Amino acid sequence: MAYLNENYLKLQAGYLFPEIARRVKEFCDRNPDAAERVIRCGVGDVTEPLPRAAVEAMHKAVEELGHRETFRGYGHEQGYEFIRSTIAEQDYRARDVEIRDDEIFLSDGSKSDCGYILDVLGEQNKIAITDPVYPVYVDTNVMAGHTGAVLPNGGYEGLVYLRCTAENGFVPEPPNTPVDLVYLCFPNNPTGAVASREQLIRWVAYAREHRAILLYDAAYEAYISDGEIPHSIFEIPGARECAIEFRSFSKTGGFTGVRCGFTVMPKALHAQTRDGRSFPLHPLWHRRWSTKANSVSYPVQRGAAALYSEEGKAQVRALIEHYMGNARILRDAAEKAGLQVFGGKNAPYIWVKTPAGLTSWEMFDRMLQELYVVITPGSGFGSCGEGYFRISAFNSRENAEEAGRRLQVSF
Repeated sequence: MAYLNENYLKLQAGYLFPEIARRVKEFCDRNPDAAERVIRCGVGDVTEPLPRAAVEAMHKAVEELGHRETFRGYGHEQGYEFIRSTIAEQDYRARDVEIRDDEIFLSDGSKSDCGYILDVLGEQNKIAITDPVYPVYVDTNVMAGHTGAVLPNGGYEGLVYLRCTAENGFVPEPPNTPVDLVYLCFPNNPTGAVASREQLIRWVAYAREHRAILLYDAAYEAYISDGEIPHSIFEIPGARECAIEFRSFSKTGGFTGVRCGFTVMPKALHAQTRDGRSFPLHPLWHRRWSTKANSVSYPVQRGAAALYSEEGKAQVRALIEHYMGNARILRDAAEKAGLQVFGGKNAPYIWVKTPAGLTSWEMFDRMLQELYVVITPGSGFGSCGEGYFRISAFNSRENAEEAGRRLQVSF
């Protein structure tokens, strides 16, 4: 008899975004005349073509693989040196943040790494998660057996939930009790909130005091326009001893389908065994990668590296300006419709309070059935997301303007 991992049975229904896709498909099947008018502002997937610099670099790399003289087989398990050194220099050392080339680990995306990191962290950790939250953080811990049963509010026993509300600007303070792992995401998905330097200083101080680790998802850092907001947790003194950072090229270079991201694992970061011995995580993370994977394909790494060229940086800026232009249009439209709006200034997500009396999923149904606009119900991100919905700015300008027009005339 083969036995399954029963932790999967604790998961609630399906993953949020496939559930949204299922409901939209059902609506379109029932209303074929409306299908072409549906505007998808739910899943945060990019819509614009890849930067030409990345495309040309990948074409060239594929051609290299077609010739014996330039063919490459297995690459370095952390990623090729040409991309790791570029990341370390331009994303970190250029900002006076000392990150070494060999502290960079390439992967197929930050979403994957947020789950993979649990391979090297013990099951006895007490885990704190913001609410609302990107569902991957919760679901991967459920799959790994780090939680108890599901609670009536949709949460899980064994997790410490940090409430993110309009009152605290959707940026929680450290808890009053010790925890071992804390998931933080800024700019935040789903609320679009950003954490100030002072707020991150308090989180680093908390982690150092309690010997905790901050799992810091900075996938949207390139969307920060406020010069006072840190782009990396490692801009905070002491963070190298208490934080791991996840980043992605999905929302900067449009790599959602190409797949490439990276994790920064500082050599100064330690965790301890049950009997109190301290070990660095860097060699364990390297061991995990060298055993379970062979990094990212050579053409994709060349494409990612090209995003750091002068042409690539200009093209990335143009993409971000496009999506943030959409965010301004959608945010303004929601405000003119009389809705209470958050985010959309340093992040590509707009977080909106539902009109009085509507639940998040009721708002989803109303937006789909009456406006033919797909949004993400806030309750899918946690109990504190109930009564809100997320609008994604990842879309064409034409769709953003039309979605904004429909919002204004319908509320």
